[in-house]
Amino acid sequence: MNTKNVIAVALIALGIVVLASLGLTFTTPGKPIEVLGFHFGTTDSHFIPPIAGALALVGGIVLLLVKTKKV
Repeated sequence: MNTKNVIAVALIALGIVVLASLGLTFTTPGKPIEVLGFHFGTTDSHFIPPIAGALALVGGIVLLLVKTKKV
């Protein structure tokens, strides 16, 4: 398998996971807050919509179907 096929399979797998779970939500560490000497950690929530999974799935399928030119 060449690099194009590996990327295509990864896109297809990611697209299926996002579509199957109706979007993915994940959190990342946010900016810490200090109030009156107390330190509070915050988190930022991010959402990957199902349309992004559909686009990844279609993109992966297109990559698999497109033939590469031999030089």
